[in-house]
Amino acid sequence: MDYQIPYIICSVLAFIPAIVCHEFMHGFAAYKLGDNTAKQSGRLTLNPLKHIDPFGTVILPLLLIFMGGPVFGYAKPVPYNPNNFKDKRVGDVVVGLAGPAANLVLALIGSACMFALSGVTMSANNMFFVYFYGLFLPLFIMINLYLMFFNLLPIPPLDGSSIIAFFLPVKYLPTYYRVQQYALPIFLIVIFVLPYIIHVNPISLYLNATAGNLGALLMP
Repeated sequence: MDYQIPYIICSVLAFIPAIVCHEFMHGFAAYKLGDNTAKQSGRLTLNPLKHIDPFGTVILPLLLIFMGGPVFGYAKPVPYNPNNFKDKRVGDVVVGLAGPAANLVLALIGSACMFALSGVTMSANNMFFVYFYGLFLPLFIMINLYLMFFNLLPIPPLDGSSIIAFFLPVKYLPTYYRVQQYALPIFLIVIFVLPYIIHVNPISLYLNATAGNLGALLMP
């Protein structure tokens, strides 16, 4: 019980900036490519309240925390209009990869902090440092890596699916974007139900092989 409360607090403090920066960078990339949709809708901001999705940002992460699983979730997708890009397919790839890139940068920042502080002697009398170095920073690194690699899966509506749009003929792009709007609920059901059917969790295996191994390299 003594460990559970700090774990929940550190998980939330690590999770919020991870998803906020992820979504902000989607909007920022779109803005730089000539699309003002995110800015006009008030989503080009680092204010967490603008990005909260009741289920993905609050309920799902809390359920996973209390179940002892890795912290995972999502924010409301930042809207953008690919019709405002000079090249729809290139713009879609840039915007799609901007979110995972933000998580990679945050993970590297967390790693730099850990290595910079690795020579500091941890004292039981300094509980803030103990929790910051021994709990928050590892969680911050791993949450960002999990979000990055999960979103890089080339499956709609994840960011990695933007590579699909890159190879699609332009005339099929409107249909592709409509499918993306309804793909998230179906995808979430599949990733939670499929492991019970096939008795193997392919997403977990993938994340352990990618985020898990990279996280081990990034932490002293």
